[in-house]
Amino acid sequence: MLKLKPNCECCDRDLPPQSAEARICTFECTFCATCAETVFGGICPNCGGNLVARPVRPAAMLAKYPASTERILRDAPCGTRAAE
Repeated sequence: MLKLKPNCECCDRDLPPQSAEARICTFECTFCATCAETVFGGICPNCGGNLVARPVRPAAMLAKYPASTERILRDAPCGTRAAE
């Protein structure tokens, strides 16, 4: 089940569970659409995978399966890839 992380790992923008602006990779690294497209060119800076729109969890299911509240920010500055 997706964690639905609450923020962009680059700019720290809030990304609530219903946000159409959230982008994720296969490891659930989470970025806003702006950072995903303009800073990273659609490629996850952490793993190199593609960034796609995060599915929206229906409101009825959020009560049973809530989104994560843990905020994550990249150690590396935005626009750079993490050490491989």
